[in-house]
Amino acid sequence: MRGMDTSGTMRRGLGGAAGPRMSAVLLCAAAALLIISSVAAMAAEPVATFSIVGYDPATGELGVAVQSKFFAVGAVVPYARADVGAIASQAYGNTTFGPKGLDLLEEGLAVEEVMKALVADDEDREQRQVGIVDANGNAHGYTGSECMDWAGHHVGENYTAQGNILVSEETVLAMARAFEETDGVLGERLMSAIEAGQAAGGDSRGMQSAAILIVKAGGGYGGYNDIYCDLRVDDAEDPIAELRRIFMIWKEQALILEGYRLLEAGESDAAIAIGRRAVSQYPDSAECYYHLACYLSRGGLRDEALEQVIEATARDALLGPRARLDTDLEPLWKDPAFLSVTGE
Repeated sequence: MRGMDTSGTMRRGLGGAAGPRMSAVLLCAAAALLIISSVAAMAAEPVATFSIVGYDPATGELGVAVQSKFFAVGAVVPYARADVGAIASQAYGNTTFGPKGLDLLEEGLAVEEVMKALVADDEDREQRQVGIVDANGNAHGYTGSECMDWAGHHVGENYTAQGNILVSEETVLAMARAFEETDGVLGERLMSAIEAGQAAGGDSRGMQSAAILIVKAGGGYGGYNDIYCDLRVDDAEDPIAELRRIFMIWKEQALILEGYRLLEAGESDAAIAIGRRAVSQYPDSAECYYHLACYLSRGGLRDEALEQVIEATARDALLGPRARLDTDLEPLWKDPAFLSVTGE
């Protein structure tokens, strides 16, 4: 039958004008299959990690710090809601546990009840690991029996530390000790905890990513949301060291912003105390001297404010033009010493 030579048609299809289009389609299909299989493999990979979930009764802050040999662990493990609680979901992590658990805490369930509800209908419960702390400091941990060794958790006052595929239990115990023994704000205690966990052995597969998430009511920039600290290192040879570096930058800015919050609340003495603390912790930071000058000026301590402006501009001459326009420093604008260092 003429025109029905399927072998000829196939030959024309592969060798004629349609051939390149068919090859492109096949290549695209193969690429798509590779991407899908890679994503599926990543989705099935256990989030082997160690984390600490904590609460600070002095400030109301709630947070999670985490490290893992897993890409972008901060997108998977930590969850927190101001005045409600914080949750870490890891191992073969269930990303619904964070939102669901926080909803249940907000409804008034105890941490033990929340944990029971989360794992009750979960067919993979024995592969899960979860840590929960509520806004009263009550903590609870769960490690499924099928989590890979070493796996376990330790619950203490205002915190729970947990990990899986670790070198040993000492990683979790070291985190617990560091959290209990470190002074300062919650972020400092969480950072010290994961640093101690890594020093004690950490994830037996190595390091890749780390994150810290802290919430408190109105703690976000400008008070518009509750996200006080949200820092991630998604891929690095030493993610904890890099997280510490950017945490210290965040901490400096957090102190400065807290100073202005106190000023706006009419608490100039407290703002000045914060400013002095920032200068003490960051003695090479021109910004810290500058903002302390603003606090002092607004608090009526004109002479000391001028001293801090001089210190700030000596470290960064570009602060001079800024100071001449800053209404916080208006009481100094006509002072000859101020004009000499700010570049009249």
